[in-house]
Amino acid sequence: MTRMSVRYDDVLGPLRTAYDARAAWRDGLAKEPWKLVERQAFRERLAPGARLLEIGAGSGQDSAWFQAEGLSVVAVDLSAAMVAHCRAKGVEAHVMDFLHLDFPAGSFDAVYALSCLLHVPNHDLPAVLAAVRAVLRPGGLLFVGVYGGDESAEGPIDGDEHVPPRFFSWRTDEQLLGFATDAGFEVVDFHPVALDDGHRFQSLTLRAPGR
Repeated sequence: MTRMSVRYDDVLGPLRTAYDARAAWRDGLAKEPWKLVERQAFRERLAPGARLLEIGAGSGQDSAWFQAEGLSVVAVDLSAAMVAHCRAKGVEAHVMDFLHLDFPAGSFDAVYALSCLLHVPNHDLPAVLAAVRAVLRPGGLLFVGVYGGDESAEGPIDGDEHVPPRFFSWRTDEQLLGFATDAGFEVVDFHPVALDDGHRFQSLTLRAPGR
């Protein structure tokens, strides 16, 4: 991966094509145990019946689980094929990208964003976080799960099996936390997870201002 200057609008079309083509394959993947731990920890922070928006929901596996847990769930994804999988699971789902979340302000108690904001270029991440903050109620919670490390880099990754190859933005801990606090969020929890494949997962729980 190399450093590059890319805008969000540039990556949307290729990402949509890549995820449309592999939606069924991704729906068949089992969740890694560490992802289940992160998901459960966020669930335990939410009140019974909380209204949750999952952005970049993929095929809706997490959305369906949160719904089964008694939450009121809405899912969005830029891939129409992924949204069809969400709806097949009984989840309300819409085709939307992160900069066009077509919901009234303060609509949700929580937002769940697992492995999706890593597709947003740094240049546009402040605008995306502002859009997410706008749909959260005051004091609402945002979970962000991405991959990062000691260096900041943007671009496709070697060995990506999706066609076309997807854009990724990998951020340092300091960079990721800086984006969050600059957007007005309070950091509730941050911790890295070292993975067996050598990657490093960044788990970040944030609270919207205005409690």
